[in-house]
Amino acid sequence: MIIDCHGHVSPPAELWVYKAHILSHRGEHGRKMPEVTDEEILHYANRKEMGPAGHIDLLDRAGTTVQLLSPRPFQMMHSQKPGKLVHWFTEETNNIIARTVKLLPKRFIGVGGLPQVAGDPIEVVLPELERCVKELGFRGVLLNPDPFENSGSEAPPLGDRYWYPLYEKLCELDIPAHIHATGSHSARSPYTVHFINEETIAVFGLVNSDVFKDFPNLKILVSHGGGSIPYQIGRFQSGAARAGRDFLAGMRNLYYDTVLYSEESLRLLIKTVGADRCLFGAECPGVGSALNPATGRTFDDIKPFIKGFDWLSPEEKDMIFFGNARDLFNLDLSAYR
Repeated sequence: MIIDCHGHVSPPAELWVYKAHILSHRGEHGRKMPEVTDEEILHYANRKEMGPAGHIDLLDRAGTTVQLLSPRPFQMMHSQKPGKLVHWFTEETNNIIARTVKLLPKRFIGVGGLPQVAGDPIEVVLPELERCVKELGFRGVLLNPDPFENSGSEAPPLGDRYWYPLYEKLCELDIPAHIHATGSHSARSPYTVHFINEETIAVFGLVNSDVFKDFPNLKILVSHGGGSIPYQIGRFQSGAARAGRDFLAGMRNLYYDTVLYSEESLRLLIKTVGADRCLFGAECPGVGSALNPATGRTFDDIKPFIKGFDWLSPEEKDMIFFGNARDLFNLDLSAYR
């Protein structure tokens, strides 16, 4: 079994039309979402868009059994004003994800977006978080560490008490937060670079904080292998040692997905944090769905790399491919076999 913990919805075009409309009138004409049929959702769920095939066909090619499906992060516009636009768009995106999961329950599991509004208290996301879990049946949510979206203003680091009401609710609901930044206002560091920067900052801030002392049951998954952290682990270990801390031990309070697209990077991540802290993720389809001219396969076809690591035991490979995701997201895998 292969569980891809990092997938993003392939929604009908009406969702992007809706976003354009509410941004153009800034809420003046209300929040009504265009009608979307089940047939349209199914069509777009396998429409060729970001790779050589449609979403479901690409999952089949990669051998993925089931995928955790979340919003497309760079579309989430957390820095837009007025804040009600963020809430409207996030809620409608979550509705489309829920309908996709209902129509394709053997292929997808829902992960919600949070309506984080730059500058607002984090408590504003809690009603939608509750709806995602209790009404839509989602098993996790995305957490954006920078709702200002690289615009010049800075959000509090993830170790700050600003985030504590969210952490408390995540522990109460027993679901993980998957750290993933959204858009970027900077041409110098566009969203692909911004993602990596924010994941690095997130890990650094959490490890050097009291968050896991205060919330020992908090579940946090970090996108893209933890950003630059594994590559720079010696620097972070050395700095922490001066303060009498073990940075690497602190990293093991977190989990990391394998959305890296490079055999060498995957090897480094797994050896740095351990197989028990890594969840298979390919974000297929997505940035990695381009064809690699050296192999003839898409870059996001990373399963062969992990299968080929002879220094991993079969049990450790199973942890990465499905066991860790099963445990972190509380999944009943009998429904997907």
